[in-house]
Amino acid sequence: MPKITIDGRTIEVEGGTTVLQAARSLETEIPVFCYHERLDVAGNCRMCLVEQENAPKPIASCAMPVMDGMVIHTNTDKVRKAREGVLEFLLMHHPLDCPICDQGGECDLQDITMSYGRGESRFDCDKRAVPEKYMGPLIKTFMTRCIHCTRCVRFADRVGGKPELGGVARGENAEITTYLDASIKTELAGNLVDVCPVGALTSRPYSYQGRPWELRKTNSIDVHDAVGSNISVQTFGMKVRRILPRLHEGINEEWISDKTRHACDALALQRLDRPYIREKGKLIPATFEEAFTKIGAKLKKLEGKKIAALAGDLADCESMIALKDLMGQLGSPHLDCVLDRAALSTKTRGQYLFNTPIADLEKADFALIIGANVRADASMVHTRLRKRYLEGGFKAAYVGGALDPDRDFTFAYDNLGDDVITVLEDIQSAKHPLSKTLKKAKNPVVIVGYDALKRADGMAILAKASDIAQSYGMVRED
Repeated sequence: MPKITIDGRTIEVEGGTTVLQAARSLETEIPVFCYHERLDVAGNCRMCLVEQENAPKPIASCAMPVMDGMVIHTNTDKVRKAREGVLEFLLMHHPLDCPICDQGGECDLQDITMSYGRGESRFDCDKRAVPEKYMGPLIKTFMTRCIHCTRCVRFADRVGGKPELGGVARGENAEITTYLDASIKTELAGNLVDVCPVGALTSRPYSYQGRPWELRKTNSIDVHDAVGSNISVQTFGMKVRRILPRLHEGINEEWISDKTRHACDALALQRLDRPYIREKGKLIPATFEEAFTKIGAKLKKLEGKKIAALAGDLADCESMIALKDLMGQLGSPHLDCVLDRAALSTKTRGQYLFNTPIADLEKADFALIIGANVRADASMVHTRLRKRYLEGGFKAAYVGGALDPDRDFTFAYDNLGDDVITVLEDIQSAKHPLSKTLKKAKNPVVIVGYDALKRADGMAILAKASDIAQSYGMVRED
C-alpha cells in the first residue's frame, strides 16, 4: 500500500485513495465545495488545492490519487494564497444577502470564507443576476448564489437516477438549470437542498420558517415506509418546522425520500386531535372524558366475543400492545392491524420481515422483484439497488405488471409480465430462462411488495416466493 506524508505525518493508505481522503483520515482539514464522498469526483471548485513537493503548481487533493512517497503540505503561503484567490473569484458575483438567506448558519461558503478568505475583495464591478428557476413545489431557487459546484447535477444523475439537471453557457454566464425548465420529478428532490453547499437551492415549504440555531432537534425514525430511515425532527415551539436525514450507513446513509421529509405538514393540517362521537349518523366533537364514558357504557353491555379492535397503519408498537392487552382483559380474540386484507403470515418471521440487511443489498448480484414498486414504496431500498447497479455485475427482474413511468426503476431490469403465479412456478421448476441466472448468482435476493400481497392470490405468491428463496439458496446463515 502507498505511503504519503501530509504536514510531516506519514500514513499508509489503500490504493486508489485520494490525497483529500488521506488527509481526512489524519484529521487534517482541507476545505471543499464540489467534493462529496457519495458522489463522483468533479474537481471544479479548486478549493481543495494543496502543495505537493516537486510539483509545478498546487494540486486538487480531491481528484489526485495517492502515490507512494508523496509529500503534501496543506498550510503553506502558496496554499493560503490559492485558497484566498478561489474564494475571491467565487464571491465576485455572490450576493451579500446572508441575513435573508435560508442557508444562513449552515452554509459552507460562510464558514469557509470566515476561515480561509481575505476579508475583503479587490473586485469593484457590477454583480451578475440570474433569474429564479422553477424546479417544482419542493425546491426554491436563488441561482445568483450558485457557485457551480455541480453537486446537484451529480446527485440527480448518480443517486436520483435521472439526469434532470445540467449546466448551460460558459464562464460567468454559466447556469445550472433543469432541461427545458421542467420541474424535478425525482422522489429524492429534497436531498438536492441538502447537498447544495450554498443557498442556491433551498426548501420551499421551509422557506423563512426559522433559523437552524433556533430549532430544537429530536432524533427519530421515519414511519412512512418499512425502511425505518433515521431522521432529525426539528421544531420551533410546538410546531415541526422541518425533517432532515440522520446518518445511518446501514439503512438510509444520509438521504431520505420526499415523503419522509415533507409529510410533517399533516401534523398541523386536517389532523385528528380530538375524539368524535357518532350521533344520528353524524360525527360530533367531544371531550376525551365524554368519549371514554361512552366507550365504557358500550363495553359493559357486550360479551368479549362481540368486541373487535382495529389498529391503523401508522400506530406505534407500544400502542398496539396496549390495545392487545385491553382486548385480552375484555376476553376478545378479534384484533387486526392489516386493514387492506394483505396476505401476511405471522407463523414464520421470514415471511413478513426483510431478512437481508438493507446495506447488504450492495452485495447482491441478482434481484427478483415481485409486485413491488420499490422506488415509490421504499425509496432507500431502491437507492441501494441503483448504487449496486452502477458498480456493474448486477441483474434484476420484475414481475407484477406495468410500473408508473414517473416511478420506473432507475436500473436495468427484465419485465416478466403480470402472470405472477405462472412465472414463479416456472422459476421454481427450473423451466423459466431466468432459472439459470438464479442458479449462477452468488448473492441473489427476492423482494416481495405489498401490492402483490393485496391480490386475491397474495398468499400463494408469498408461498411461491418463499419456496424460490429456499430452493436457490437465498436463505442461509451468512
